[in-house]
Amino acid sequence: SGLVAQRIRMETVAVNIANINTAGTSEEGPFRRRSVEFKAGLDRLDRAGLGVHVSKINQEDDFRIVNMPDHPNADAHGNVKLPAINQITEMVNGMEAGRAYEANLAAMDMTKDMFANALRIIA
Repeated sequence: SGLVAQRIRMETVAVNIANINTAGTSEEGPFRRRSVEFKAGLDRLDRAGLGVHVSKINQEDDFRIVNMPDHPNADAHGNVKLPAINQITEMVNGMEAGRAYEANLAAMDMTKDMFANALRIIA
């Protein structure tokens, strides 16, 4: 579950970086930065089960105003709304998600090795 949650987080970071300057159309507005919320599965009766799961992906309504008079989505003053995405923050989030993914893989490998050793002792 942790692997899936961190993979979704990495994908969300990638989408944010890819759309850092996406103004969108005048009807739909600019791209909205996305962030992932995690939830812990508390017991086996929980629908999601034990472990960490993505509870929802938020879309933020923060924008930055940039003066671009020639842009097709510019208002009467030549301003365009762009998503308020900080590339450095997104890169750090991506690195953190990558490290968490690697830690989950390492934990799975250790668990697999422990089961293999237990079977070897029993056999």
